[in-house]
Amino acid sequence: MIVRDCAGGIVFCGDKVLMILNDKHEWSFPKGVVRAGQKLTEVAVKRIKAEAGVDSKIIAPCGKTKYEFFSVTRRKPVHNNVSWFVMKAESDHVEPSLSEGFIDAGFFTIEEALETITYSQDKSLLMMAYQRYKELA
Repeated sequence: MIVRDCAGGIVFCGDKVLMILNDKHEWSFPKGVVRAGQKLTEVAVKRIKAEAGVDSKIIAPCGKTKYEFFSVTRRKPVHNNVSWFVMKAESDHVEPSLSEGFIDAGFFTIEEALETITYSQDKSLLMMAYQRYKELA
C-alpha cells in the first residue's frame, strides 16, 4: 500500500465555497500530495492555484480526513492522509486546469455545495469549515 500525506483547502469567497470537478466527475475540494521538504500550508495554497486558478490565503487549520482507493495505474491501494485548511479568496473568478485533470470549478452557496459534493465526508468537512470561517471572518 502507498501512504501519502496531502494538504488542501476549503476556500470561501463571501458566503460561497470553491469546488472542483475532476475528470471522473467527482465534485470535491482542491488538494495535493505533500512532497519531501514541502510544508502543508504551501501545498494547500499552490494546489488551489494550480487546480482552480484561485489565489487564496489560509485563515485556520480545519482538521484531517483519510481515505483509500485502488490505483489502477500503480496496481496498488493508496491511503491518503489529508490535512485541511479554511481559506479565503478575494475573487470568485475560477480557471479549472484541464492539464491537471479538472473539467469544471466554481464557487457555490453552502446549500448548493452540500447537494453537489460527491463524498459524504466532504459534506461534514464543509460544515466544520464553514462554522470556523464564520467565527473568524
